[in-house]
Amino acid sequence: MTTKLSCFIRRKEEQFLDQTRHARRFLDFLKAQPSKDWLLRFGFVGRSSPFTFVKRTGNCAPVHGCRPLRVPFVRRINWEGLIMYCKNWVKHPMNIALLVWLFFVAVGLLVLFLFMTGLLDHTIPKSSQRKRWTEITNQIVNALFTIMCIYQHPKLFHHLVLLCRWRSTDVAELRKVYSKNGAPRPNEWAHMMLVVLLLHTTCFSQYGLCGIYWGYSSESRPTWPQILFIVLGIAAPIAAGIYVVYGPLGKKQESETDVESPQMAAAAAPDTDQLKTRNKRVVITKPEWVGGLFDCWDDLTVASLSVFCTLCVFGWNMERLGFGNMYVHIVTFLLLCVAPLLVFSVAAINIDDDIARYTTGVTGILLCFCGLLYGGFWRIQMRKRFKLPANPFCCGYPAMTDFMQWLFCWSCSLAQEVRTGNFYDIEEDSFHQKGGEDESSKLHPLPREGGMGPLTESSSLSHSYSNPHTGNSNSKPHSNGTATNCVRINIDEAACGGEKDDSMTPPLQPLVQLRTP
Repeated sequence: MTTKLSCFIRRKEEQFLDQTRHARRFLDFLKAQPSKDWLLRFGFVGRSSPFTFVKRTGNCAPVHGCRPLRVPFVRRINWEGLIMYCKNWVKHPMNIALLVWLFFVAVGLLVLFLFMTGLLDHTIPKSSQRKRWTEITNQIVNALFTIMCIYQHPKLFHHLVLLCRWRSTDVAELRKVYSKNGAPRPNEWAHMMLVVLLLHTTCFSQYGLCGIYWGYSSESRPTWPQILFIVLGIAAPIAAGIYVVYGPLGKKQESETDVESPQMAAAAAPDTDQLKTRNKRVVITKPEWVGGLFDCWDDLTVASLSVFCTLCVFGWNMERLGFGNMYVHIVTFLLLCVAPLLVFSVAAINIDDDIARYTTGVTGILLCFCGLLYGGFWRIQMRKRFKLPANPFCCGYPAMTDFMQWLFCWSCSLAQEVRTGNFYDIEEDSFHQKGGEDESSKLHPLPREGGMGPLTESSSLSHSYSNPHTGNSNSKPHSNGTATNCVRINIDEAACGGEKDDSMTPPLQPLVQLRTP
């Protein structure tokens, strides 16, 4: 009995100690201070926070002897910074178009929500009318989502081609789109391919849903395919966005040199010969548009191609100026001008109401006409990148003037852009004087030497900058800081502005010898 009693007492003591230990741990947990590691990991605090318009609350003085409650991660909004950020975001033309699209989509989804919840039953008492307007709203919202997917799909196909090809230039272009700060990442090909495939899944899901809405009536439309395409169309872009921001592509890279391969570094290193050639080029700091908007007679070939082959000339000119792939621009421009008419026309056929049908068809025509604004957007980018003069004709807004020029005279605007690109040499983000080493080594004959062709010299000559409007040329020195070499055509060395030193100079034959008949 004594042994059993002692075992029972020991067992009770152990249970009591365990309960005391658990209670102590729970109290320690309650006394512990909240950790900010999870906030730092997701980037909501610190200098690298994406919310630049949010700042910490300052220390408040105690009131009536009471110590204020201080929570480390509580912040207050800087409304001035937020308003400035919104203004800068809205100024971008693509963001304006996105806001207009979101407005109509939000209105359509709100109407569908009201019909589904029965909040419009008193306003529209007849069930047949409610079904008809529900179908009309479904067709319009479906057309809006289809248009957006069609506009984005050429760029996604281009990215898929770049991933399959995977050259050094392709990698650099893809990093600018999908990688944070354009830095290399381990296994970045697989991560980028996953994101691109998710975005393709979104587009094809919308196409499948669009086919169901156009191929079946509201009574015979299958339910499960609709649910499947809607779920895929919503989940795929959300997963792609989260993966880009919080996945391996969005993490901060500590050492970029360790990840980058020697082949990539060798490919990215500039060639010394190219650097020497570039140093000899003359950068045009204040370029001008070559000719006015309606000076199409200056180059009839360019003017004719701008009228009859607008898409091809536009795509070729954009790629030459460094604004992306030619085929992407051609296909995107074509879809902007054709797809709204096709999509909204088919949607109008499936609408029973006459007024809604005509309104939908007219909207598609207007959107096709507004597709010309795509050229105006890239004209603005060309003007800003190469520092071309602005035209504040439309109420003092140069961007509005560029849009109106493309909207009402697209061929003249395109011809002016092509003439300007032909007049200069394009390197990176600046215009250079036309002509390389071959043209710089040619001497044009003097007026008294008419009939003679261009003369060639062995040394580098200074480049001359010609104004496209005045035709005046000014001599420019070399960028390497050396004095400009003078051509020896039976002239005195003093004419070059320098003193002659024949002590260590070997005798040279004249570069140009005139033959007497």
